[in-house]
Amino acid sequence: MHSARQRQSAPPTGSAAAGHRAGHRAGRRRRSSRRRGRPHRRGRNLLVGLLVVAGLLGSAAFLLGGGRSDASSGAPQQRSTHVTATPPPVATPPPTPTPTPSPSASRTEIDVPPAGSGRFVTAQGGGAAVGSGSRPVRYVVKVETGLDISASQAANEIADILASRRGWTHDPDNAFQLVGAGSPHDLTIRIATPATADALCWAGIQQDTGGEYNCEVPGGVVVNLKRWVKGSPTFDGPIDEYRALIINHEMGHFLGHSHVTCGGAGQPAPVMMQQIKGLHGCVANAWPYDEKGDLVTGPPV
Repeated sequence: MHSARQRQSAPPTGSAAAGHRAGHRAGRRRRSSRRRGRPHRRGRNLLVGLLVVAGLLGSAAFLLGGGRSDASSGAPQQRSTHVTATPPPVATPPPTPTPTPSPSASRTEIDVPPAGSGRFVTAQGGGAAVGSGSRPVRYVVKVETGLDISASQAANEIADILASRRGWTHDPDNAFQLVGAGSPHDLTIRIATPATADALCWAGIQQDTGGEYNCEVPGGVVVNLKRWVKGSPTFDGPIDEYRALIINHEMGHFLGHSHVTCGGAGQPAPVMMQQIKGLHGCVANAWPYDEKGDLVTGPPV
């Protein structure tokens, strides 16, 4: 800006010399004053330059420092990134295997209602005759409806009992055959609730079974569900052994065998003994014959 003012001032001429000298002195004073002011402008320029340099250095430091900014300004941070932390893997325990239900015939926690429907379902199918008798006893198996027992499973378990080498087939005159619903048969084996069993036993032989016992009736056998499921407090063997005792005892009646008692202390109890009423010194036993093939018996009652 100062160079533009110098071009506007022309040199003085003629009689105006004195004025010119006076103006020249005044000009020197002005120029000298401008010269004195020039260092201030240079100082200001130097200050501005230093500030610019400082600003550049500050920007460089900002960039090198990771883009920090005033959080309250709301300006986005230069290096902000969205990282989702992956949680450490959690050890998953091995799955607990689901237990496979046992067949109903081997269960001991089957529900035993005191009374049932009084209606029965008959096991389907049948099997080959077992034993060497010339005329097998044909039988069907029925289970009162609404019970937690499979009629076919119960029939299979009874067939295995009657086919055992220590069962009634050891007598060469005996033979048995499981037959299905609708087939001709000689004997019906029913598994019923205590109340239904009592009614069937009373109707068949006028015997009060008191909700506790099994019975043999004309043309059939009645098994109290309570005994089939819970066994007997006098029988310390497994439940399938006690079921064998039930079938062998009642089938023995059908074959013509009567009640007997204990043959001697420490001996196996005969299957025709009412073991539920006490062992009288004998050892609980579910089979008509012992390991040697001899009939286990005792004094008649």
